[in-house]
Amino acid sequence: ETVPAANLSPKVFQVQRESERWGEQMGISTVADLNERITKGNIQQMMLIAEALQEQKIAKIAEQIAERKQVKFVLIAGPSSSGKTTFCNRLSIQLSAHGLTPHPISLDNYYVNRVDTPRDENGDYDFECLEALDIELLNRHFSMLDRGETIHVPKYEFSRQMRSDILSQPLHLGPDEMAIFEGIHALNPELTSLVPGDQIYRVYAGLREEYCIDGRRTINTQDIRLCRRTLRDAATRGRSPAKTLAMWDRVLDGETRYIKGFKTTADFLLDTSFTYELGLIAKLLQKVRQQFTLEGHNAELWDETARRFEHVAPVALDLLPADSMLREFYAGEIGGKTAQ
Repeated sequence: ETVPAANLSPKVFQVQRESERWGEQMGISTVADLNERITKGNIQQMMLIAEALQEQKIAKIAEQIAERKQVKFVLIAGPSSSGKTTFCNRLSIQLSAHGLTPHPISLDNYYVNRVDTPRDENGDYDFECLEALDIELLNRHFSMLDRGETIHVPKYEFSRQMRSDILSQPLHLGPDEMAIFEGIHALNPELTSLVPGDQIYRVYAGLREEYCIDGRRTINTQDIRLCRRTLRDAATRGRSPAKTLAMWDRVLDGETRYIKGFKTTADFLLDTSFTYELGLIAKLLQKVRQQFTLEGHNAELWDETARRFEHVAPVALDLLPADSMLREFYAGEIGGKTAQ
């Protein structure tokens, strides 16, 4: 089953307009403006301001949740590499500051065992579809938590490609406690069909649509997320760029079919893009190309993406603020020995 086509929403327009206003305020509307800021050596102040604005948004979300006394479940969705995991952790801290006790849970732990994963029309495993999750178990766990019962959150072992009951963790929601479920399918109503709507707060995390280079060519959100995912997977997940790139078309297709249509159902749309990130990517793209062997379609996709960043001035990775959301993607060292 696929999601309905997304309609243009005032929320989407508002997020995009906020981003544009911030760019105008900082004097950065194009990549040329960004380059000037980088080359003049005052990019670090802009980075700190961008991080502060992001934290303000997260604090605002926490405040809205705290005001809704009946909320038991916070659902965080968004496309691949949109920063869901780090945002979930940052939101948990802000909620704790309101006297609440959040329990972050990754929906990855509810993947069915690899042998039970549905296959697509080509016979390949379809990790993007809703049925890759154990929907029946999720419905049961949401209902049990709602009734005040204790569940055992499973742990998915990616090394063994199966769930582990031995590593499961008990969870019970007492007063002022809530479960935060994070994953690409978190906003799909099939997961929470048995829970009253007023007990749920939904967040969609995603990047602004595009950046203008010279009035014509653009760097879009897919370019940035592809770089984020490739660099993170190579640095911290032992996955070579070739493997990440080979999956990318299926990832994008899955987002269109299963995720983006629920964007307008969110209580809050969080823009997780950072203009200065373009400079970080420009610095790292060539490093990946030099350290890994890419062939055929993978090489074409990477080189085509890299060409769109050719006109971006590089930003040194050591300027990245210590608590930045972007450390989820760029904090690891890129090394050929870590990715197979």
